[in-house]
Amino acid sequence: MYASRKNTCVESEKRNQVCTEQNKTENVRNTMQITAMKKDDFYRQMFKLTIPIIIQNLLSAAVNSADVIMLNYVGQSAISAVSLASNFSNVLFMVYYGLGTGATLLCAQYYGKGNLEAIHTVEGITLRFSMAISGIVALIAFFLPQKMMLLFTPDQELITIGASYLRIMGITYLCWGITEVYLAILRSVGRVTVSMALNMLAFVLNVILNATFIFGLFGMPKLGATGVAIATALSRLVELVACFIVSFLSKNVKLHPKYLFVHSKVLTQDFMRLSLPALCNDVSWSVAFSMYSVILGHLGTDAVAANSLVVVVRNIGTVFCFAIASAGGILLGNIMGQGDLEKSKSYASRMLKMTVIAGAIGGLIVLAITPFVLRFATLNDTAMHYLKYMLLINTYYIMGAAVNTALIAGVFRAGGDTKFGLICDTIDMWCYAIPLGFFAAFVLKLPVLWVYFLLCTDEFVKWPWVIKHYRKGRWAKNITREEV
Repeated sequence: MYASRKNTCVESEKRNQVCTEQNKTENVRNTMQITAMKKDDFYRQMFKLTIPIIIQNLLSAAVNSADVIMLNYVGQSAISAVSLASNFSNVLFMVYYGLGTGATLLCAQYYGKGNLEAIHTVEGITLRFSMAISGIVALIAFFLPQKMMLLFTPDQELITIGASYLRIMGITYLCWGITEVYLAILRSVGRVTVSMALNMLAFVLNVILNATFIFGLFGMPKLGATGVAIATALSRLVELVACFIVSFLSKNVKLHPKYLFVHSKVLTQDFMRLSLPALCNDVSWSVAFSMYSVILGHLGTDAVAANSLVVVVRNIGTVFCFAIASAGGILLGNIMGQGDLEKSKSYASRMLKMTVIAGAIGGLIVLAITPFVLRFATLNDTAMHYLKYMLLINTYYIMGAAVNTALIAGVFRAGGDTKFGLICDTIDMWCYAIPLGFFAAFVLKLPVLWVYFLLCTDEFVKWPWVIKHYRKGRWAKNITREEV
């Protein structure tokens, strides 16, 4: 009897061992499958987010391209004036981008957590900041446009053209500020296709109205550079109306005035702590980058005109890189909001590899476009000479900008690490690039192209610190709160 029970127990133990081994094998198999699914899921999600953002960025670049191409037929002075005046719009856009980044990094994580109320509260906080800043800049642009232009050029013709452009553009800033915040919120919850569609609407309308007011189509007067401003104003107004329509039809993220009056001490503190460094970072960088135009503007209108075309081409070359940064930031934010920090690090590594490839492709795009730009540009011989070599410099400059943007604006900010970018970019631009540019231009009196080349070393100088910070992995954090 005892022997029988003993044998039964032995057999049972053997069966358990066999089952244990089978379970181990099955677990390993399942783990491998999950890992493969995760890998596939990453690329699927990245392409789902990236492609609409690429189209959106291309549309944005196309709007700027359309402005420059059409003004090309008006004259070199019109191109130069609008290019210089647009620096203020570029700075303001970076303000919106910084505010949107702060909103996105919070909203992306709370969306991963499933907290829609927190998202709307953050939206209201962001809109209050955006509308206040837009209102101040709009008043300055409307009443002091000549003073604004004097910052960039002493040329009276450019000041007159640019002032007329700025006075009209100032009216659009409030509409623009509201639209950019809402589109950032939509992107943070993965609704990038809707954001793309709204940008497409604005692009098509802007191009049609540009042609109408610049060339005097459909019985309209020929308004030149002023026509560009009017076209932009009308397209932004229509885009804002479209945002309200999308909001009305939306089941989750709304654009409603009531959110302006929703207050949360905890979320306001988090927004200030996380967004203000990002905002200061983007403003500091954009103002510094505008100083490049100040330097070039005092080196002559030929340099300014050439650079205005270069900016358009560079924007086309960087669309893939910046789209990956935006998409990666959203995806990583969702993952961190779910609490899976190791997965976010794995995704960040793959995202960086995609960025390097995109940077190389962007450089090749600039190289491929260069012959066509040189063929169709209607600049004088000196400006054409500058244009040729400025474009060649940007074939490699894009790689530096791509890696830094992906890490600073994408990976680091997704985890709420916004202070590193502020410190890094401020030191790089204000302690290195700007002093170097002024010294090279006005002390050493180097040729324009040498000055431009030295200015374009800024992105590569900060690579060692950016990559070192990335490898530490301290940026991977869940910044959501349970009590919200």
